[in-house]
Amino acid sequence: MPKKKQEPENTPENENETEPQIIETEPEIVETPAEPTADELLAAEKDRYLRLAAEYDNYRKRSQKEREAVYADVRADTVTKLLPVYDNLARALAAPCSDEKFLEGVELTFTQFSEILKNLGVEEIAAVGEKFDPERHNAVSQVDNPDTESGTITLEFQKGFTLNGKVIRHSMVQVAQ
Repeated sequence: MPKKKQEPENTPENENETEPQIIETEPEIVETPAEPTADELLAAEKDRYLRLAAEYDNYRKRSQKEREAVYADVRADTVTKLLPVYDNLARALAAPCSDEKFLEGVELTFTQFSEILKNLGVEEIAAVGEKFDPERHNAVSQVDNPDTESGTITLEFQKGFTLNGKVIRHSMVQVAQ
């Protein structure tokens, strides 16, 4: 004998349950995009080409700037390493010497070296008699000098230099108080 389906009893728990309602809606119509036209494809490719060309141009400019910056840094580093030679030649010229030919040779060497530095864009920083500028000068001592205005450089211990306007070595100076 087939078993009868038992109906749920009407219990307070089941009374609140309602049968689900089926709501009929209109079927959605999904439109498939139309095939792009040749003009649209051409415009998209042209846009892609222009963007790629702009990216390449930006890359090329950025690479050029980076190369120039590296070149300037290497040049400044090389010149900075040669500055002690300049200092030694200047000290040799300041020292007393009885041999005229030797002194003339040192003068010629110093002049030639100074010209090479000048051609590279290296310039001396003016110091004695100038107002102290912490961007260009390094004060290593102070002196009380009633004849000189306060903040004026009275003595230069070591020359400072710039390379194309950028300080590569500060002048070591004494400043009036």
